[in-house]
Amino acid sequence: MIDLQRDGDVYVLRFDDGENRFSPDFLSAVEGALDTVEKNDGPGALVTTGTGKFYSNGLDLEWLGAHGDQFEAYLSRIHAVYARLLELPMPTVAAINGHAFAGGGMLALAHDFAVMRTDRGYFCLPEADLGMTFTPGMNALIAARLPKRTAHEAMITGRRYAAEQAMAAGIVQRTAGEAGVLPAALELAGSLAGKDGRVVGKIRADLYRPALEALRGPALG
Repeated sequence: MIDLQRDGDVYVLRFDDGENRFSPDFLSAVEGALDTVEKNDGPGALVTTGTGKFYSNGLDLEWLGAHGDQFEAYLSRIHAVYARLLELPMPTVAAINGHAFAGGGMLALAHDFAVMRTDRGYFCLPEADLGMTFTPGMNALIAARLPKRTAHEAMITGRRYAAEQAMAAGIVQRTAGEAGVLPAALELAGSLAGKDGRVVGKIRADLYRPALEALRGPALG
């Protein structure tokens, strides 16, 4: 489901669970991987990626349908993962190998930078099409990480952005073909791994303090 390896100074966290939806087990595995990464001493960076045609499709709606009484606690847990990435004491890069939808798109946004595959996959925030609103934490994360016009369009229209469109809109910073996504992310992460992780984490925490406060506040407002 989750595989954490190290390539030189770069940790590679690979999601390998179908659509990589945020089931409780998936979240537990990610939390455990972040526990390990946070203990890093010395140069380091983190790359996350998926497998096949999915980076992540976000919330596990099937699980939620059977556990509606746990909705708020479940959302709080997802918010906490986003917050941990925003405060992680090392640079982070999302290698978007395929679809990054809804909560999965927001997961990518919680990274410092993103590399997106050119020949398959979309970045999309489809909540308006699903009849769903954004939580205060999610709204704050998106607003903090995307240019204002892009955030407005993505959230209101549910537009599906292919890689080149996503780069033009400021959603991702690099693009590559299928075989080049992870290597490009590793190269970028490796170039940043020598930064003082504590300083990087502090800068991010200060820069995104309002988003972090929203993510750590009441999940449903």
